[in-house]
Amino acid sequence: MSDAVATRAPTDWKTGAMQQRIRRRYSAERRFRLLGLGAVMLSAGFLVFLLVTMLGNGIKGFTQTEVRLDIDFEKSALFIDPAALRGPSADAALAAADLEGTVRTAASSQYGAAGAGLLSESAWLRVREAVKEDPALLSRRATLWLPAASPIDIAAKGEGAPEAERIHAQLEGRNAVRTGFNWNFLTGSDATDPAAVGIWGAFKGSLLTMLVTLALAFPVGVLSAVYLEEYAPRNGWTDTIEVSINNLAAVPSIIFGLLGLAIFLNVMHLPRSAPLVGGLTLALMTMPVIVIAGRNAIKSVPPSIRDAALGVGASKIQVVFHHVLPLALPGILTGTIIGMARALGETAPLLMIGMRAFIASPPGGVTDPATALPVQIFLWSDEVSRGFVEKTSAAIIVLLVFLLAMNGLAIYLRNKFERRW
Repeated sequence: MSDAVATRAPTDWKTGAMQQRIRRRYSAERRFRLLGLGAVMLSAGFLVFLLVTMLGNGIKGFTQTEVRLDIDFEKSALFIDPAALRGPSADAALAAADLEGTVRTAASSQYGAAGAGLLSESAWLRVREAVKEDPALLSRRATLWLPAASPIDIAAKGEGAPEAERIHAQLEGRNAVRTGFNWNFLTGSDATDPAAVGIWGAFKGSLLTMLVTLALAFPVGVLSAVYLEEYAPRNGWTDTIEVSINNLAAVPSIIFGLLGLAIFLNVMHLPRSAPLVGGLTLALMTMPVIVIAGRNAIKSVPPSIRDAALGVGASKIQVVFHHVLPLALPGILTGTIIGMARALGETAPLLMIGMRAFIASPPGGVTDPATALPVQIFLWSDEVSRGFVEKTSAAIIVLLVFLLAMNGLAIYLRNKFERRW
């Protein structure tokens, strides 16, 4: 028996103790795998809950309820010369006309004393656009579909008050109400009436702000990464700069907003609430992210690439721009777009520089007053009217689609420019 024990291998997998250790090891591995799977499922569950909630509330924001209104322009007291609507004085002629009173009178005549309350406050603007497009309407009776008031719109979507539900049912009985896609939400700007609001003004403001951010942050960030990784001497100053850049990447975004307020507005006196100032502020926030991503991408290029280029007589700058940067480009672009996506969703810095103003028309350039999508969502969420709730969720959907598109672009660029060796 002693000889059998003496000849047994140091690690005998058939002993009871060793079998027990193996079982414990496999059990621990199964538990770890289940914990990982549970974490992934929990994350996916939260994501699905977010998307379902946003889609459930926001899809209704892309639809609009309209009420039929018959207007006898010939009998109305508008006194507009149709010839004046064909020249440059068309806007002045329409501004002098009492279209709002005409719409109110026609609604009361068709639907009774409460008829004016069936239409939104901006319904007369739809009439003004219709008359401007077709001046012949002034000489006849016309049937127009105008945006319904917010209570009627909510009732048409199944969430209204009992009284609004009753009125909506009566309108349905008269074939005087319909619900369709709200194109104005994609082409309009901010308004006080939830039936007239749109996201194009904020979306264009975000695009202009991102263009300014990209034009400044990308070249400065990439060149800084190239210098720090390829040219900077290894000394105390370089170490201090690297630590400072890493710390700046973790600074709260509102600090950059305060910096933009102090420098760009109070010192440089740039226009307040402009995409130019917003882009400069977000560039300060995005630049450290691009520098860090760029350095990591450049560092990942094998040293043999540099040595081979230097060995055939290439200069240092040729090595960097002909060999290193093309190979590091996928990582640089991915980090840049991820940083830009983070900047797109920021609200605090833009609030600090005044991009929360009420902007009723889309900006024409980077110096015009504008707002951005995250700020617009914040402003709508603070409104009292219930009609802004679904518009807020719809704007969130647009922002999420924009972010997903940017992330998809990052994946495409990474795959397009990636080189394997």
